[in-house]
Amino acid sequence: INIDHELIERNKDLNIVFSPLHGTATMIGSRALENAGFTNVTLEPKQAIADPDFTTVKSPNPEDPDAFELSIKLGKEIGAEVLIATDPDADRLGMATRLENGEYQVLTGNQIGALMVDYLLKAYEKQGTLPENGAILKSIVSSEMPAVIAKSYGVETQNVLTGFKFIAERIKEYEATNANTFLFGFEESYGFLVKPFVRDKDAIQALILIAELAAYYKEQGKTTYDGLQELFEEHGYFEEKTISITMSGISGAENIKKLMNSLRAESLTDIAGVKVTTVEDYLEGTSTTADGETSDIPLGKADVLMYHLEDGSWIAARPSGTEPKIKFYIGAVADSQEAVSQKVADFEADINKIIEA
Repeated sequence: INIDHELIERNKDLNIVFSPLHGTATMIGSRALENAGFTNVTLEPKQAIADPDFTTVKSPNPEDPDAFELSIKLGKEIGAEVLIATDPDADRLGMATRLENGEYQVLTGNQIGALMVDYLLKAYEKQGTLPENGAILKSIVSSEMPAVIAKSYGVETQNVLTGFKFIAERIKEYEATNANTFLFGFEESYGFLVKPFVRDKDAIQALILIAELAAYYKEQGKTTYDGLQELFEEHGYFEEKTISITMSGISGAENIKKLMNSLRAESLTDIAGVKVTTVEDYLEGTSTTADGETSDIPLGKADVLMYHLEDGSWIAARPSGTEPKIKFYIGAVADSQEAVSQKVADFEADINKIIEA
């Protein structure tokens, strides 16, 4: 990946705690950081041990903030500026950044994606290597914040169905048609791809990028969290939440089906008092406006309903393909942190009413 060696050389002492969560990134992740030029990396010792039982964590997944418990403890002991964790097969990556009060803030996959998009496009623009037909790829249930950031650089964002294989498929299309140049791909579930020589989410590439990004903010006397706040101030406050409902037993799958059928039959006109402007039904492959105008969605079929709201927020409903669960995704946007958090709470309360009904 494009590495700013001069930036890293100036900030090579960036204090990093790295946890491979008992998995395969112990050697390759450490070596990648070393080769990039970072000299002050501390491996979380207990989680650097290959352990198929993952005994130090409830879930060996950087999506779970609890996975950072040992890294936070170590970080406080040694004054680490950034904590980075990769999952056991080194495809997902999560991070936490130190705050001014010495505590650590674990970032979401969407927030990491937004920071990465801004940093990459800024770097390409500065180098004069930003292609005119550049594109960012993301899944339909990922934050719109990176898309808004990309637009400010004149770069389009294209949505694909959930699953990194759909990002890989689109990259293959780009190479065949030259219609677009791939610049970055991500999913809200902590999957990132910087360079397409890999056709899947790649935590090793992401590891180098997020460390370089932290060095970029350090050089300005800021934390990565400060950088995120700057992006919110410039582009709007975005907040996402996933509600996962388990409906187990023989009746579970049937109840999930009933819920999706009733959502399709009812056509919600508002959610928590905010008007629904468009409903996208990915099973039918149709997009319908509040006025009843329909158009086709040029993606494959998936059992997903997506509601776009008047204020720029969105809600999606999607049954799991592998578990007796239905997930509701909330993507809210407002002009302050307080307002966006309130919207998420209001949307969640209304979704719970719909489920209970």
